[in-house]
Amino acid sequence: MKLYANIHRAEFLERPNRFIARCRMDGTEVLCHVKNTGRCRELLYPGAEVYLTRDDSPRRKTAYDLVTVRKGDVLVNLDSQAPNRVFYQWALDGGFLPALRELTPEQRYGDSRFDFAYRAGASQGFVEVKGVTLEEDGIAYFPDAPTLRGVRHVEELCRAAAAGDEAVDVAVEAHHRRGGLAVGVLDEANAVLIEPRGPKRRAHD
Repeated sequence: MKLYANIHRAEFLERPNRFIARCRMDGTEVLCHVKNTGRCRELLYPGAEVYLTRDDSPRRKTAYDLVTVRKGDVLVNLDSQAPNRVFYQWALDGGFLPALRELTPEQRYGDSRFDFAYRAGASQGFVEVKGVTLEEDGIAYFPDAPTLRGVRHVEELCRAAAAGDEAVDVAVEAHHRRGGLAVGVLDEANAVLIEPRGPKRRAHD
């Protein structure tokens, strides 16, 4: 699956805020939109090798998106929209449920909006897709930072399951390591990682 065209290699300089990064490409400094509002401090540091895509839309404030960073010998995708696109194509190709007959993006439920609602045979349910960028010694970790939004999604998935629907949380690793996935427990009050669980064996490569 090809996610991008018009890729440019650059050097990361700094990130003034969550949405913007300054990079150097071919000796010229460029301003980029960072397609991930997470901290990514272990990835985005001065001198890091990054990859940009160009978009010349007149509605944009920046001409480039920062979508990927190199960590050692591995490329890590930072585009927070990419996991949903990957899952959607994977599901339509039969990788999710063989009897899948309907997959609807952006489905409202309670106080949240799930990434997908699905029908498969006589079953129906909801899917929340999470991109996993944090990796240490071949093990992927989620989450990489406190996330109130993540807490709400887990709570809504639990409510959906209690109401009789199926509820699925899918982790899409943004790199390709042969390790496992360690999932943390989120504290409801302040959304902090309080206990690691895992690593868990990868279900699909």
